[in-house]
Amino acid sequence: MQPQDSGIQYSRWDGGSRDAVHVAAVGSTGEASSWERISRKLCSGKLGISMKVLGGLALFWVVFILGYITGYYVHKCK
Repeated sequence: MQPQDSGIQYSRWDGGSRDAVHVAAVGSTGEASSWERISRKLCSGKLGISMKVLGGLALFWVVFILGYITGYYVHKCK
């Protein structure tokens, strides 16, 4: 078995076939790093939803413009 301070927890549901394995950062002190806090704030809640929508729209327009430029040069009359 793994030592308790490894950050890995294994639990089996009673009478079921579902197993759960939880992995935590080794040596974590309970405090989230600044990157984890920023990531959690930008990726969850209303701000997270709006960031994902804006990112999706930006990705759509980048692909659209690249496709337009590519199509222009592929179908250009000689």
